[in-house]
Amino acid sequence: MQMHEVKTAEDIKLFLEFPVSINKGNPNWIRPLDKDIEEVFDPTRNKFFKKGECTRWLLKDNNGKVIGKIAAFVNRQYKNEQPTGGIGFFDCINDQQAANYMFDHCKQWLRERGMEAMDGPINFGERERWWGLLVEGYQEPLYCMNYNPEYYKDLFYNYGFQVYYEQLCFALRVKDRLQEKFYSAYEKYSQMPEYSARRIRKNDIEKYAKDFAYIYNKAWAKHGGGKEIEERTVVRMFQTMKPAIDEDLMWFIYHNEQPIGFWINLPDLNQYFKHMNGRFGFWEKLKFLWLKRFGKCSRFVGLVFGIIPEYQGTGVDGFLIMSGANVIQPANKYQDYEMQWIGDFNPKMVNIAEHLGTYHSRKLQTLRYLFDRTKEFKRHPIIS
Repeated sequence: MQMHEVKTAEDIKLFLEFPVSINKGNPNWIRPLDKDIEEVFDPTRNKFFKKGECTRWLLKDNNGKVIGKIAAFVNRQYKNEQPTGGIGFFDCINDQQAANYMFDHCKQWLRERGMEAMDGPINFGERERWWGLLVEGYQEPLYCMNYNPEYYKDLFYNYGFQVYYEQLCFALRVKDRLQEKFYSAYEKYSQMPEYSARRIRKNDIEKYAKDFAYIYNKAWAKHGGGKEIEERTVVRMFQTMKPAIDEDLMWFIYHNEQPIGFWINLPDLNQYFKHMNGRFGFWEKLKFLWLKRFGKCSRFVGLVFGIIPEYQGTGVDGFLIMSGANVIQPANKYQDYEMQWIGDFNPKMVNIAEHLGTYHSRKLQTLRYLFDRTKEFKRHPIIS
């Protein structure tokens, strides 16, 4: 076996197409858009290259056939107890020796850069994309969600990876009645004019992007090695999302006009992109616009929900959610709602999700491997 660094256009093609052979015959697998994968490895488009480093490889057998692929990366802003690198974009035939060969190679690459542990499979980027190993719920994946065969769990576990934290996904039927406490919270706060919940407006998208950055940095940035997100990054992200945004699905809550929380959802774009076979050129863009207008998207996805610490536990989350539900439910446009993952280290957010009347739809895991095998392994600390 031999590791071959991805450098040429042909290498990139092999890297993008190898998962097709791994998932052949699985009707639930949806090929990611090539452009979404390639953005991760493009220094001109991925800001994490400014303070990080990333390399990817193909694993070839003795006959030159691709039997695996993987990437390794260092993000200097990813704060942990010990210097921790990352691996991701892992695919492999069902062969422990092949998987170990790739893991060993990445471990050595990371060691040379001062790392003492590696997390995986994760993204060289934000955590809402390509993060975690799927271990439960093998139905069609959400947009930019990792999807893998069941045997990948054995490949990671047998090497020595351990669960750093679990990523829990929740779902519900849109028409179902929510828990009574949400209705009570709505009744309370709707009578207090200093509180207001509003859906996003595309014609003022920069304002909402800045509000998002403010809330995120207050509520999320300090958790699990997270860092503050820049306003300009969110503005760019919102502008990119703009064609897919359904204004009825993105909500903010304010107290005396100060942003204190958000509930960010999008239509499940994979219901459109599963017809694209990884491509998103001119004709695919036309197809997307046609499908978006005339096709049926029955599921929307919760990307992120956050309340700044000072208002957590006050019931404003119920007011925010009910404000959205009062618009979404009567429209009868969507039948299913699924949330992006919530870390098991965040019991408050897990509790909110469970009290929506949800069920567990799938589970992913962020795994960690300590290079010093005598060192005590610690799971992600619980957020109190």
